[in-house]
Amino acid sequence: MSRKFLITGNWKMNLTPDESVSLVDEINAVVGIQTNVQVCVCPPFTSIPVVSTKVEQSEVLLGAQNMHEEPSGAYTGEVSAEMLRSLYVSHVILGHSERRQYFGETNTSINSKILSAINANLKPIYCIGETLEEREAGSTMEILSAQVREGLSGFPSSALDLLVLAYEPVWAIGTGKTATNDMAQDAHAGIRKVLAEMFGESAASSVRILYGGSMKPDNATGLLSQPDVDGGLIGGASLSAKSFCDIVQAAMSAP
Repeated sequence: MSRKFLITGNWKMNLTPDESVSLVDEINAVVGIQTNVQVCVCPPFTSIPVVSTKVEQSEVLLGAQNMHEEPSGAYTGEVSAEMLRSLYVSHVILGHSERRQYFGETNTSINSKILSAINANLKPIYCIGETLEEREAGSTMEILSAQVREGLSGFPSSALDLLVLAYEPVWAIGTGKTATNDMAQDAHAGIRKVLAEMFGESAASSVRILYGGSMKPDNATGLLSQPDVDGGLIGGASLSAKSFCDIVQAAMSAP
């Protein structure tokens, strides 16, 4: 089954609203019209309103970096799916390793957010990945399988068209280290096998799995040429319009 590449920029806790406008203007100018590759940017919450107006007339999609599982209530500092939808957000990153590491998120708590996201017609980009210690112990697929099964517990197969996964080896995030092409492909194929066991082969073949560990212009082509790598979740390189657009263009040229 053919899966359209998705290149998503995670800006993390960077850029003021004015800086965000400058960045998205540059991205729009280079890749904002093409439709061969889906492009999504995920600014911090404070920049979502201004970026929303900027991508309204382009093909660039708008994502958020997190959300709370409840639709409203006494949750100071949190943002709900409905709030994001009101700003025309289509995607939301959930379960990023930084959220797991610094904010104590677990497969179970992330599962609640994923189910809330799809109930609001938001497309979750569910992040999974192993630490260096887990990889060296030979337990990569055990960890990934648990994250997929627990994070997607109760996920309705009818909503699989909303789901995106992102494999981000924790040891490769912000370190400059990158999984080799074969390592990335092996992990993605293993994840797809777990999805097939949960939802069936046909459904599993339709779910996009992004690579999220230090993808840059110089390694994007090799990673994106792997049969089970369907795009990238880009961190540092997404803060440079040229680097980010170069990755998009690598996806446009990938076989």
